[in-house]
Amino acid sequence: MNTPRPAAFVAVGSELLRTERVDTNSVLAGRLLAPCGFAFVEKRCVEDNIAAIATAIAQLLPRAELVLVSGGLGPTADDVTREAAAQALRVPVKRDPRVEKALVERYERRGRKMPAIALRMADVLAGAEVLPNPVGTAPGQLLREGDRTLVLLPGVPVEFEQILTRHLVPRWSASAGTLTRTLRLAGVYESQVEQRVSPLYERFGRERVTILAARGQVLLVLWAAGENARAELAEMEATFSAAVGADLYGRDDDTLAGIVLALLARRGWRLATAESCTGGMIGAQVTAVPGSSASYVGGIVAYSNELKRRLLGVPEEVLGAHGAVSPETAAAMADGARTLGAECGLAVTGIAGPAGGSDEKPVGTVHIAVASPAGARRAHHQFPGDRSMVREIAANFALDLLRRALEEGT
Repeated sequence: MNTPRPAAFVAVGSELLRTERVDTNSVLAGRLLAPCGFAFVEKRCVEDNIAAIATAIAQLLPRAELVLVSGGLGPTADDVTREAAAQALRVPVKRDPRVEKALVERYERRGRKMPAIALRMADVLAGAEVLPNPVGTAPGQLLREGDRTLVLLPGVPVEFEQILTRHLVPRWSASAGTLTRTLRLAGVYESQVEQRVSPLYERFGRERVTILAARGQVLLVLWAAGENARAELAEMEATFSAAVGADLYGRDDDTLAGIVLALLARRGWRLATAESCTGGMIGAQVTAVPGSSASYVGGIVAYSNELKRRLLGVPEEVLGAHGAVSPETAAAMADGARTLGAECGLAVTGIAGPAGGSDEKPVGTVHIAVASPAGARRAHHQFPGDRSMVREIAANFALDLLRRALEEGT
């Protein structure tokens, strides 16, 4: 590859300066930008202040072909990155009706009325390209200023990573003369993937492989350059795919929910969900896929034992003998979901914390069950992390269990 083009990074957030929270987005971006021909020459961390953010952007753009800004795109008063970028570039901010419509629909899917303050996330710099956010609310923005590029991305790591890998890395790597392929894995942890693929580093080069961990999912980003890039990338894809095996669910822009829906459509089956600790997160992922209504009939969030009994038909004796968080209750919930008018039922119940755990069932205990015409499947997990992490991992592992059941026929 040629000499790397200079890039700069701005991490926005007063919490990064005054608490123990650490910026990880710049590290991720540095790894992903390397095959795109970029290298960071400077990083900055600034507080949630219009003047500070604007100064950083104004000073870095003349020195870097690409400036990535992470954070400050949410709806609250301290999310001022949009206004700061507009001030630095001397362009107006305008309300984008397409983004506004997408925001309203996202809130409606979650059964919530959108607060007026959320409309701030539909404010876009004049002339900017909107970068859709597949896992969050605030979109990214890309604006070209002559031969310079400014990119604004959400600071939430999983949202930052998803927008970067889906919308930007493919185009930048192509312009740099490199080809990339993202292998998407689920139901597995980063350390397990590293153990399986590390023997391949000597053959292909460690620098040509990036492993990215998302909650319940792992991405393997492969890249190749030069005259034989296409053939080399195809060889890498085949070899790494064989190494990860059944954990591989898709490539590039595939989503776990999208793959599940495609498998359901192929069999002519419909899905209903029964969620306890995930509180509707599985249903939200499924309904985020356009056309999901063809295969998804809906779901029930049954948090209390009473609703588990009344809406899902979980027997009182099952709850009494095994408790709400048990493989037996998960299986009964999955069976109950099928009564909503679906061939497949997917259920999850667990203890997300921080309270509610015990020696027998500690925080992070999650039971998942699938019921379908091909048979039943159960899984028991002990997930790490705080409440948010447990819930997100559980939702992804649940969808993955259904995916494996549909692929394997049981």
